[in-house]
Amino acid sequence: MEKILISACLVGDKVKYDGKSNYNPLVRELLQYYELVPVCPEVLGGLTTPRTPSERKGDIVIDKNGKDVTKYFIKGRDDVINIVEYLHIKKAILKENSPSCGVNSIYDGNFNHKYIKGSGILTEKLKALGVKCYNEDEIKVLIDEKANIDKEH
Repeated sequence: MEKILISACLVGDKVKYDGKSNYNPLVRELLQYYELVPVCPEVLGGLTTPRTPSERKGDIVIDKNGKDVTKYFIKGRDDVINIVEYLHIKKAILKENSPSCGVNSIYDGNFNHKYIKGSGILTEKLKALGVKCYNEDEIKVLIDEKANIDKEH
């Protein structure tokens, strides 16, 4: 079964900055077609849960109090990249808008709930390595893709 990287918050792990999850019920269907490899780069990088919210601003990540937390995001990114390379993962489902995992958009770095086009620190690196990145709104696409392949065989 193909392994797929997934943001741990989407599988229900309470690793979101506010101590909650972003559980997506489609994850249960994914389990029919993929072996899930849940990760939270922010927690792997050494940040606690709950934690002060952070946003990406260019190449740095700052928390809402103005503290530069980039080193935690880079450590988490690098730890996840090691997992991806070791397990030969080619696809990832990541939490949109996150400073680590945003696929197509991230918060603008001003803590005003506005988004800009861009990717999180982890996603940027995954894309550069050729990993196909999807956000949580694209889970159904992955399920349908696999279901159609199964029907053909």
